[in-house]
Amino acid sequence: MGSLAYREDLEEEKNSAFTWELEANSRDYNSQFKEKSFLCWQRRKHKSNVIHTAKYNVFSFLPLNLYEQFHRVSNLYFLFTIILQGLPEISTLPWFTLFVPLICLLVIRATRDLVDDIGRHRSDRIINNRPCQILVGKSFLWRKWEDLYVGDVVCLHKDNIVPADLLLLASTEPSSLCYVETADIDGETNLKFRQAPPVTHHELASIRKMASFQGKVVCEEPNSRLHHFVGCLEWNGRKHPLDIGNVLLRGCKVRNTDTCYGLVIYAGFDTKIMRNCGKIHPKRSRIDRLLNRLVALVRRPRPPPSSSGPPFPSCAKIFLSLVLISVALSLGFWSKVKEFKAKHHYVSPRHVQSVAAETFLTFWGFFILLSVMVPMAMFIMVEFIYLGNSMFINWDVHMYYAPQDVPAKAHSTSLNDQLGQVGYVFSDKTGTLTQNVMTFKKCCIAGIVYGPDDEEAAPCKGNPYLWNKFADGKFPYRNAELLRAVRGRTDEAVREFWRLLAICHTVMVQEKDPDQPVYQAASPDEEALVTAARNFGYVFVARTQDSITVMELGDERVYQVLAMMDFNSMRKRMSVLVRNPEGAIYLYTKGADVVIFERLSNKGMTEWTTEEALASFAEETLRTLCLAYKRVDEDTYEEWRQRHREASLRLQNRAHALHQVYEEMEKGLQLLGATAIEDRLQDGVCDTIQCLKQGNIKVWVLTGDKQETAVNIGFACQLLSENMLILEEKEITRILEAYWGSNDGLLAGQGLLQSRFLQQTKVAMVINGEFLDQLLLSLRKEPRALVRDEDVDVDVEEAWQEGGERTTDFLRAQRVSLMWRTLGIQLRGTGLGPRVKDSGARDGPEVRRERAFVELAARCQAVICCRVTPKQKALIVALVKKYQRAVTLAIGDGANDVNMIKTADIGVGLAGPEGTQAAQNSDYALARFCFLKRLLLVHGRWSYVRVCKFLRYFVYKTLASMMAQVWFAFYSGFTAQPLYEGWFLALFNLLFSTLPVLYIGLFEQAILIIKYWTVLSVLAIFLSFCFYVVVTWGCQSFWLFQISPENFPFLYADRNVLSHPSILLVILLNVSLNTLPTLALRVIYQALEKPRPKQVEEAPSEDITAVEPAPYLRRESRRRRSSYAFSHREGYAELITQGTILRRAPGVDSDMLMGQIIPCHEELSPSIQESPRCSRKMSFLGKTGHQHRGKVSSRDGGRAARRPQIPGSPRELAVRGVPGVVAGGAGGVTVVEGEGAGAVGVPPLPQQPADEGGKVSPVG
Repeated sequence: MGSLAYREDLEEEKNSAFTWELEANSRDYNSQFKEKSFLCWQRRKHKSNVIHTAKYNVFSFLPLNLYEQFHRVSNLYFLFTIILQGLPEISTLPWFTLFVPLICLLVIRATRDLVDDIGRHRSDRIINNRPCQILVGKSFLWRKWEDLYVGDVVCLHKDNIVPADLLLLASTEPSSLCYVETADIDGETNLKFRQAPPVTHHELASIRKMASFQGKVVCEEPNSRLHHFVGCLEWNGRKHPLDIGNVLLRGCKVRNTDTCYGLVIYAGFDTKIMRNCGKIHPKRSRIDRLLNRLVALVRRPRPPPSSSGPPFPSCAKIFLSLVLISVALSLGFWSKVKEFKAKHHYVSPRHVQSVAAETFLTFWGFFILLSVMVPMAMFIMVEFIYLGNSMFINWDVHMYYAPQDVPAKAHSTSLNDQLGQVGYVFSDKTGTLTQNVMTFKKCCIAGIVYGPDDEEAAPCKGNPYLWNKFADGKFPYRNAELLRAVRGRTDEAVREFWRLLAICHTVMVQEKDPDQPVYQAASPDEEALVTAARNFGYVFVARTQDSITVMELGDERVYQVLAMMDFNSMRKRMSVLVRNPEGAIYLYTKGADVVIFERLSNKGMTEWTTEEALASFAEETLRTLCLAYKRVDEDTYEEWRQRHREASLRLQNRAHALHQVYEEMEKGLQLLGATAIEDRLQDGVCDTIQCLKQGNIKVWVLTGDKQETAVNIGFACQLLSENMLILEEKEITRILEAYWGSNDGLLAGQGLLQSRFLQQTKVAMVINGEFLDQLLLSLRKEPRALVRDEDVDVDVEEAWQEGGERTTDFLRAQRVSLMWRTLGIQLRGTGLGPRVKDSGARDGPEVRRERAFVELAARCQAVICCRVTPKQKALIVALVKKYQRAVTLAIGDGANDVNMIKTADIGVGLAGPEGTQAAQNSDYALARFCFLKRLLLVHGRWSYVRVCKFLRYFVYKTLASMMAQVWFAFYSGFTAQPLYEGWFLALFNLLFSTLPVLYIGLFEQAILIIKYWTVLSVLAIFLSFCFYVVVTWGCQSFWLFQISPENFPFLYADRNVLSHPSILLVILLNVSLNTLPTLALRVIYQALEKPRPKQVEEAPSEDITAVEPAPYLRRESRRRRSSYAFSHREGYAELITQGTILRRAPGVDSDMLMGQIIPCHEELSPSIQESPRCSRKMSFLGKTGHQHRGKVSSRDGGRAARRPQIPGSPRELAVRGVPGVVAGGAGGVTVVEGEGAGAVGVPPLPQQPADEGGKVSPVG
């Protein structure tokens, strides 16, 4: 079997060729491109925008559905038996005994498939009929999405959904910017910006020019890479580069942009989001496969270790028993036929063939007669049980989310029992585990921690921010003492703290209401910090290219922006150099504590207490930033300004030079304090994950976010803990090489010691998508040395580490490699691990590499995969399914999770305001992640137990009824004569004994002492008896006998038999002997059983000894608590300093497109007018808010007071484990120089491709 990852990579490489060509406003030109379809037939290369996700149509439903149903071996078996019943020579039962149940089964399954497919058709119709404006001739006309084709020009308005992948041509925003929200794609609600190419922004300024636009786009073939696009625009003899920053993806929603225009590049299934949706794969549960194997002579695969529950009957036992019993009875006929003919002379004329021929026909007669041992009614009843359990999920009020009026919904009715067998849960992060809402929780100013006021100790009397007309009424943070310090205006540190938050950012403001500014930010963290400053009286009001206006406690102050130094992954900080109204120059900086502390001028008690506060915030899994500032004298600024100008003018290594200049300025800082923001988890996430871990269900987080943010969320939801050994890229590579390179004799004498060592070690894995590709696709023939080559593969960031840290990593690598070598030996010794000698002959290197990675990941307590694409998410799920043979469940809320949801055995989509793509393509739709606990541990267990008991009960009663037929063969000369009439055999499993087993399959919960004899069970038995009486009376009535004597020959048979008292006594004795002993044994067992103490299986203790030395854990903790600074992307600094993001002054006619075709509100289609977003309700859990100078309060700091004191001086603590600054990279943003404005920099060159450091990559 080939490598899954390798096949995916080949497909992506094939689609990366630049052979996709289209021309604007020319459908004739675009329709000439053809591609091979089948043999010599060709079809249009450019697909239409019509979406068809349904499986069937009117003509294909019947043949295709029958084809799929007869792919089941059980249906083929029943069809084969029915054909045998049609042969008079061997038929022992009427044809309808199996034909009628088979028709019922096919109709039930076809109806279920039809209902599901009708839902897909309805969803497709709604999407395809959405309206949009298409350029037809010289005007934009309303058309449907399905009328869009490649090359069309589309007009979109605010809150419209993008119908296809568009090249942004122009917009009414400055510099043709367009803000989009990708919640329906990745669940993120923060705005991202896209920008039109400069040439189209300047040239396409009117509808007439749009209509005459004949540009040609040449780009890569349609592919699934959401964050990658390369192409060029050929127009008027010139070529203009295009990238993903110029493209609006299908499914995005236009925000804060009145009107924008786009050219359709990819349509329909060629769009990137549809390429990531994957195909519809029919999902079948394990029990369904078991039922299918019951009638086939196949080897039963060994169940995976993760499966549990009642034992299944062997898949070959029933079929083999049927064949062997038929052969045995046929041999009995062979040996007794002559004696039987001599004794019963009337039988001889019927048997004219030879003994061998008669024995052969008798074998098939017994085979038909005993075929009821594989009861078709069981398959029919299973469908009803699946349907009933699905309805119970839909009706469960405990999984109903009232705030959004979203109940649980089971889209699939055949996977309920799989819910009770889940071994792996693959979860998205943003929007699934988190709410993607950042909340300002705490702050530390000059060593004093200001936590939220305890509402119980100090009840809040109204809104404390009423004095501030700019305050945000939804801001949850309350601290009376801090508010008094702010309004008192006496503490300089407090003033500078909030002033920094109001100035040092790249947030943009919309001037809708002068008293209620609306902020838009590159990340929700930035918006939360600026909103906090706004509520405390430091309101960011407006900005221009070289100034920023702040309303400070009612006084308007305008600061001149001299330079902006934005965030990036290398700097991990942001700085703003401003001149205040008094003429003084200040540098305000915020960033990760590891980079701020090493740039401080002095370190004293304030820095020590801030360090303790940061540690306390990290234990509470809050996202922190350190704030610092300094005053810059005029002479120092003038010297630095000259060096900055020289660095900005460099044509080579400009980014590195700017980085060095920034380093010179950002030194000698004075610490102000720190902020703590909570990336709010959804309610109940921690409890749900803990319950799943106690149930031996492993939770993996697959996210497209950065590693630091994902790890921080892992600690917040208790998926990771401080004492875990977290394996990252280099450690994983070494472990896998040791795992495959070790031999059976290595370290054999240390097995016991290492075994105990492994049992006491909790291991987690954190990887990213790029490393995953390298791991699965790089096929090195000779593995590197484990420790000798440690210094060879050092990346840029590692080169800046201190010597002590590298020594720690060196020792850590030795321990980890030693650990996994021993583990590999133990696995091979038990037969569970890979066999090096055999695997090389059977599997390719890529398959061995995949298996090794999956086995390593499966032995970790937690796995977090960051920066993974939708296809990589599906690949990880497929690898676990392939090598672990476990039931997998994937849960997500965005369109980027659809492929993963379709690949997993069970797909769960979260339905909410962030989009419904995942919910529409899922097997189960929930409103919140916390409902997964009840879905798996309650409904999953119930469904699994019910179906298992139903199967055991059904097989038992069927075999018991057939034993009487086998016993009767000894009295009938082994002639395959049926004991029961045909109607009894046909209706025994279908009607007479249906209700008791159906009751177990629907209502069994295994919580009663006498489980079956409840009121409903008695009622089911009574109704079954009534059905038997009524149907038997009808079948033996004189009226039906007159109509068809051949089909109803037993006239009044039961009435004649039951008239004899001896028969009634025999029936009473049979019932008593079959029921009373069982009931008596159960009652006696319950009475004699000693009550055992309640044993609760606990999760692995959090106090397990960790392998990692303390310095490493402290370094990771410091990095984690500043995860925001590590993961924050570039903001809008370059756009601000260039002035491209800012609106021009009134009276300047900048955009001719504005107001030309924007329809009035009444003209818009109802589907375009989006309903307003539900306001987010931010719950707030108050904590005690006492402040103590010089130390962290035990209430404010959470667990900080209980934290052990760190030895060493404050200076040593401030720099302990701090990696050095990495040189190079996209260090800064070119600052635009204004005439007489005092800004430093060079004019931008918007039409020239910038170098590696001069361009801001678009957010998202």
